[in-house]
Amino acid sequence: MTDVPLIAVDIGNSSTKFGWMFESSATGVLPAPRETRSFSTGQVPSVSLESALTPSPCRWHIASVHREGTRVLTKWLDAHRAGDTVRLLSDRDLPIACHVDAPGRVGHDRLAAAVAANALRSAGRPAIVIDAGSAITVDLVAADGAFEGGVILPGFRMSAEALYGADLLPLAELAPNDEPPRVIGKSTDGAICSGLFWGAVGAVREIITRMSAGLNQPPEIFVTGGDLRRLAEHLGDETIFVPNMVLSGIAIAAQRT
Repeated sequence: MTDVPLIAVDIGNSSTKFGWMFESSATGVLPAPRETRSFSTGQVPSVSLESALTPSPCRWHIASVHREGTRVLTKWLDAHRAGDTVRLLSDRDLPIACHVDAPGRVGHDRLAAAVAANALRSAGRPAIVIDAGSAITVDLVAADGAFEGGVILPGFRMSAEALYGADLLPLAELAPNDEPPRVIGKSTDGAICSGLFWGAVGAVREIITRMSAGLNQPPEIFVTGGDLRRLAEHLGDETIFVPNMVLSGIAIAAQRT
């Protein structure tokens, strides 16, 4: 692998995450970032990011599902990191077979997380990867390592904003590390938070059950994304929370490019 530092970037619909200084995780097989930064998508990166990076040239590998966020970041890179190499990833850059109708239209974050799952899962075992951002995605990685597609449903914030559009309903907030809300909400806000959290738990459980029913053996379950840190505790004892799976998948792709 080249000695030029890698900056992996995951441009989502609500936030853009940067990771660098990759090293093997505790599993010994998944490169994980030692340094990360996160900004709202479309926001110009602040001086905190620029000051944290080495002045020497870097490689930027960017997976994006937000065109305006990509435009803002690449414009910033042109102005502030002109000596760096920038690669906007396509589905062909991610080392995974994609068994869907239109591989070029699959979110690169979903594919990158599946690449990371292939590095984590046991040989010959299928895997289900659950990621939560603006949307919650539940994707199947087959026993042979192929991305088979999956499910997309609204995330916590998107659902909360949809309810907020109704007259008299407040905008509920549910932070990633908050304790799970009581099922029976004692206020309108509490009832909304309960619906958002336990509704997501129920939906993801049902999807996992139906996906697993068509497999020859039980899948390994991996959860990533900040909004699901507490939800993972309610998906079974063998469910593993792995932070930054998308950034790790980008790093694997960069190693093989």
